[in-house]
Amino acid sequence: MLEIDRFALVSAMRRLSIEAGRAIMEVYARDDLGVRQKADTSPVTEADEAADAIISAGLRSEFSGVPLVTEEQSRTHSLAAKTFLIVDPLDGTKEFVKRRGDFTVNIALVEDGVPTLGVVYAPAKGRMFTTLAEGGVVEETGAFEIDQKGPEQSVSVSKPKQDALRVVASKSHRDQATDDYIDLYPVASTVSAGSSLKFCLVAVGEADFYPRLGPTMEWDTAAGQAVLTAAGGLVVDRDTHKPLGYGKPEFRNPHFLAFAPGVSLLTG
Repeated sequence: MLEIDRFALVSAMRRLSIEAGRAIMEVYARDDLGVRQKADTSPVTEADEAADAIISAGLRSEFSGVPLVTEEQSRTHSLAAKTFLIVDPLDGTKEFVKRRGDFTVNIALVEDGVPTLGVVYAPAKGRMFTTLAEGGVVEETGAFEIDQKGPEQSVSVSKPKQDALRVVASKSHRDQATDDYIDLYPVASTVSAGSSLKFCLVAVGEADFYPRLGPTMEWDTAAGQAVLTAAGGLVVDRDTHKPLGYGKPEFRNPHFLAFAPGVSLLTG
């Protein structure tokens, strides 16, 4: 079992996410975002690459014994470890390109296949969610200074009203199958949001249920899952209702459901 200083790691995650967020916002302020297509036709920008370089360098310098997986370098990895760091330096690139603001920096620690620590930072929204080394999760507000934390508030999921669920769904990846699945539940309201912010909205009690019936990768979900589970929520495989695990072949996730306890999931 790898020995990891959890307090040092949480501090480094916060600091690196802020540094990456500043680099992202510098590109965001430009007329030309430096957009091009990756081999899988998904977009990548100069901001993705700048944020990846900052986070990767910092984590490799300070936690060199912990395997590191990042979206922008995933093709170089053949991972056998069940404990590793996993990063999406700019989750929600489509939101970034469309200048919607719903994009995030995501850094997480996976231990024994479970995301246990994570930071989700939305620089354009001014929201940061950080798990604590001793357990729990906080939302930080303020100026997001590297050397000084702003005000922090502990957050936790709310108790859902089973006959009036508040659902959050993807902005850029929502499809008919997702809508049909949502329609099977008694829904009071539906909010569209981008990136891993959807996990965080459930974590802070602004939503009850986030079903994802489309393709995702582990770096898309690890930090958000760490935040949500630390706030008392759950993330499960849509078909088996077993916890969503990590270290899977090619880092591909099945369809999943993220929710506050009290949501009655459909079976079958």
